[in-house]
Amino acid sequence: MSKTNARGAGIASFVGTSIEWYDFYIYGTASALIFGRLFFPEASPTAGVMASFATFWVGFLARPLGGVIFGHLGDRIGRKGTLVATLLLMGGATTLVGVLPTYESIGMLAPILLAVLRLVQGIAVGGEWGGAVLIAAEHAGPKRVFYAAFAQQGSPAGSILATGMFALVSLMPDEAFLSYGWRIPFLASAVLLAIGLVIRLKVEESPEFVKMRDQREVAKLPVAEVFRTAWPLVLLGIGASGVGIASAYFTNTFILSWATTDLGIAKGTMLNVLLIVAVVQFVTQPIGAVLGQKWGAARYMLIAFSALLVCTPITFLMVGTGSPTMATLGLALSIVFGGSSYAALAGFLAEVFPARVRYTGISLAYQLCGALIGGTAPMIAQALLGWSGTIWAVVIQYIAIILLTMACVAALHRRSAATAEPVPVGA
Repeated sequence: MSKTNARGAGIASFVGTSIEWYDFYIYGTASALIFGRLFFPEASPTAGVMASFATFWVGFLARPLGGVIFGHLGDRIGRKGTLVATLLLMGGATTLVGVLPTYESIGMLAPILLAVLRLVQGIAVGGEWGGAVLIAAEHAGPKRVFYAAFAQQGSPAGSILATGMFALVSLMPDEAFLSYGWRIPFLASAVLLAIGLVIRLKVEESPEFVKMRDQREVAKLPVAEVFRTAWPLVLLGIGASGVGIASAYFTNTFILSWATTDLGIAKGTMLNVLLIVAVVQFVTQPIGAVLGQKWGAARYMLIAFSALLVCTPITFLMVGTGSPTMATLGLALSIVFGGSSYAALAGFLAEVFPARVRYTGISLAYQLCGALIGGTAPMIAQALLGWSGTIWAVVIQYIAIILLTMACVAALHRRSAATAEPVPVGA
């Protein structure tokens, strides 16, 4: 392993995923703040938010498809080319959202086109994550848990960029924000896309893939091989990814909507709260990479999840006070443990699947979790809040996801010893 190559691959992975998650998160933020009024104006405020969250979920439904398509390409022709393709796809779709006419201009065609572009976003991010993790991890040899976490840093970085952009445009008068201000974060994606492409085109192909290709060991149909030989790993990987995916959408989408709609916290104020929390995550998340490499990813994740179980009710109580300061402290408390476990998740999953089908395997596990658990989290939480009239129903939902994740991490760790390949010392 070349330390320079590993660092370069890690940086390229981080920059690319930051841009991808920026694109994905600005849609979630817009869903909570504005899309209900612009694309579903004939619905009641609550129904409009639910419809907006439904289009948000469309992206998650498409993510497994992206995982299959780009997982197949990544396991067949290489990791690098797929990462360039996913970046182009995501940047193009996001930029088009920024010029999309609203319901007032073209009627029902507007939400239909919005859902289509969200679908494209989902396909792109579905292929992005697995490749970004592997391009970093497979350059890193035995330090793959640490270097795979470079890809995970893209999530809080993208959240900082997305929340910061919306915090800025939300300072505009409401009329200007509704008219064109909300489009600015989407149009900015074109600039970020150009930067990301320059960096990503310079990264070298994964040495593990090059070795497989040279030895003619590349899988002919990776998805079929995954379901034939590693389907239990996929199922457990879905559950093991639960907290890592769902927590971001509880915070950036459901809690943003709850705080600004029901608790009376001003839109701009809550965006500033989330921006601070994203910075806390960015700073503290690498703790999980370091300790996960030192103690073992599964062991560290289970410790972090145990702490998160205790913190979750406290977090919702603090946000529920309606005080921006208390909301910031409560969300920061949870993100320290949720974020650091997320850092260790990428290396943990990368160690589980055989190299021949690793891209497809981790992509399916992670993206199916996004469709089944992460993408549904805001909708289910909103429905539970409306049905019960109390936030405690949502607290129970989040705790259930944490317990499921812990059980699957423990089970996957036990199984992986018999199925995972030895980690190369050098490449």
